[in-house]
Amino acid sequence: MGKIMEWAARSDHLGGIPRKTVIMAVSACAKAVANVCNKTTVHNADTLMNLVRSRPPGVPLITVSNHMSTLDDPVMWGAFKGLLSFDPELARWVLAAEDICFKNPIFSYIFRTGKCIPITRGGGIYQEHMNEALQRLKDGSWLHTFPEGKVFQEDVPIRRLKWGTASLIARCPVTPIVLPIIHRGFEEMMPENSFYGRRPPLPLCNKNLKVVVGEPIEFDLPMMVETVVSASHHETTPLQDAKWPVLTSAGRELDETAQRGLYTALSEKIRTSLETLRLLAKRL
Repeated sequence: MGKIMEWAARSDHLGGIPRKTVIMAVSACAKAVANVCNKTTVHNADTLMNLVRSRPPGVPLITVSNHMSTLDDPVMWGAFKGLLSFDPELARWVLAAEDICFKNPIFSYIFRTGKCIPITRGGGIYQEHMNEALQRLKDGSWLHTFPEGKVFQEDVPIRRLKWGTASLIARCPVTPIVLPIIHRGFEEMMPENSFYGRRPPLPLCNKNLKVVVGEPIEFDLPMMVETVVSASHHETTPLQDAKWPVLTSAGRELDETAQRGLYTALSEKIRTSLETLRLLAKRL
């Protein structure tokens, strides 16, 4: 996949007016859906607000959440008071499915100016636009991901995560702050199979939505890297596909075997944090 309208994602595109217009419009709609059409409660909002507004300079933020509907982003951000998402510079970047959000030039332009990064499902963790996501983190920005990789509306434990988020954590020169978020009720607001077997044309109303923010996940990345490098040295035939570049993380070079081990360990830590928060959200 080639780069999709990368120019439209730049902050200086037409003086930043399209980005500000799109983000303000989307934020207003998200707030209306979350707080007027439905009832949304947010738990531990200050943790996210503080990290978005006042984390150390140059330190990137990755928020990770379950994926209950195609409107999770932006509606869950509309639930936060304080106009969190009205500032285009504070607004999140988000990984968005190319086949849903970038179907035509109009959609592509809107989503690109709205700080969405197109990802091809099944395209692998080293696909072209993942480098763009990595650059946003290197800039110290906020990136949101749905590491499950697709919408799951069943109320079941968090599934095995895709490796994309883990790869960004490992590849970023400054280890990002990783904050888990769980939301509930969004599958009732935008059910996948309620309107003649399809999604409704507009979000449904009078639903109870909930957003629960956790605490930052603690990663001892150097120790994790040492563990997987040591394990890879004991492999009789280490893997090294040409599509997997040698990665330097925490000062060590990782071959494909070590990278797979690191991404598995990081993803499992994120999955465990999300599952713990999911169980807490059910009790709140």
